Amino acid sequence: MDPLNDGTPRPVSLRQGDTVRLEIESASPDGRSVARYGGAVVFVEGAVPGDVVHAFVYRKKRRFLEARVVEILTPSPERIEPVCPHFGTCGGCTWQNLSYEAQCRWKRTHVRDAFARIGHFAGVAVRETLPSPQRFFYRNKMEFTFGSRPWLIRGQDETGAEAQPFTLGLHVRGRFDRVLHIAECRLQSPESNAILGAVREYFLRCKASAWTTRTHTGDLRNLVIREARRTGERMVFLLTAPTRVPVEGLAEILREPVFGVTTFIHGVSERKAAVAVADKEYIVFGPGYIRERLCGSVFRISPSSFFQANTEQAERLYHVATDYAEISHGDVVWDLYCGTGTIAVFIAHHAGHVLGVEQNEAAVEDARRNAQENGCGNVSFVVSDILDFVRRKNIEREIPSVVVLDPPRSGVHRGVLDALGDLGPRTIVYVSCNPATSARDCALLAERGYAVDEVTPVDMFPQTAHIECVIRLRRT
Repeated sequence: MDPLNDGTPRPVSLRQGDTVRLEIESASPDGRSVARYGGAVVFVEGAVPGDVVHAFVYRKKRRFLEARVVEILTPSPERIEPVCPHFGTCGGCTWQNLSYEAQCRWKRTHVRDAFARIGHFAGVAVRETLPSPQRFFYRNKMEFTFGSRPWLIRGQDETGAEAQPFTLGLHVRGRFDRVLHIAECRLQSPESNAILGAVREYFLRCKASAWTTRTHTGDLRNLVIREARRTGERMVFLLTAPTRVPVEGLAEILREPVFGVTTFIHGVSERKAAVAVADKEYIVFGPGYIRERLCGSVFRISPSSFFQANTEQAERLYHVATDYAEISHGDVVWDLYCGTGTIAVFIAHHAGHVLGVEQNEAAVEDARRNAQENGCGNVSFVVSDILDFVRRKNIEREIPSVVVLDPPRSGVHRGVLDALGDLGPRTIVYVSCNPATSARDCALLAERGYAVDEVTPVDMFPQTAHIECVIRLRRT
């Protein structure tokens, strides 16, 4: 249930700066917990459902208040001890203090609530959350930031790190201008953590500086580590400003067998926005990509290619999507937002023809290679904006009987949904990383004659509040 739209009157007697006793009732989709005080909704950081806490109110809004825990009076039965020393400060995880069983249960609740509250669907069948085989060390990609303004948690570093020229780690929770020094991240492999430490130490010795959004000066921007769990290949992608950065010395270190790095790419960006996207890429060593096995096929992954971050769970997600599609060998399938073609290649063995559409040209190049290397002669790809593609009145290709949607968090453009309604495929399978936008989009598809048949939440990101789900919509 949405705590802000339950019809409860809201006399707010609390003020900013107050400390209050709260009984935590539920978890919100952004990772915080929810309590009520005198009819007012309070979002609480550092609590889990079932806790009784003293909390400090640090912000008061018109419709709710925000607070953080200062003392746990009675711990919830679902509260557990976090395993990471960075938890609570780092923005990478929000639920390490909540049992995994409770995480999966609340994620299912958030999906059901989104379809009821945002989509206005009554009685949608939402299955139990499909749990991840790994609860830690599951990510095959981590993106770290070089920061010019260090943020250290108490007692973390006794070596004078505050005087060092930069930190390398993850953003402080809720602070995009501060980077937390990360010694070890429990979401990535031990080898990737070793790479993180080696890169930091190398550039500290070189006295390099971090690029800053305040002045748009400095050298180092981002470090991206990607690894293929099944093949053992590992990529390091270093993004810098267009200044002289001594990458040759780092390359010598990364070639050491202990790190298992098979390719090292140096990216250069002149963009003012703090995004890990390169204007130019230079291969320092290796082929410039890694290959991963997934669902019996091998996929090429380039630095900017999208690939599901949880390899083992991605296989299970694609199996659910394929089961929902109910494809026969005569079917034409469109895979919209296809990325590097993982879903397209996976379902090609079941379909007559699969057409993948993606606007990222580099991703489509990978997709075409992936299809070719896996012997998929019935798959083709188009580089196009999705809206432009589906709006074409003179589509020369066969009309699809099944459409797979795997959009970004912002969801699907209204025009795409309207065009699909006109085309009328019998089944639409929506792979979503955001229950709110997918519920909104499914409501629009319902206006065009589609019914939500079933939803399966798939936990791709344990220890966080993020949840993916696969939705089957059938033409009525």
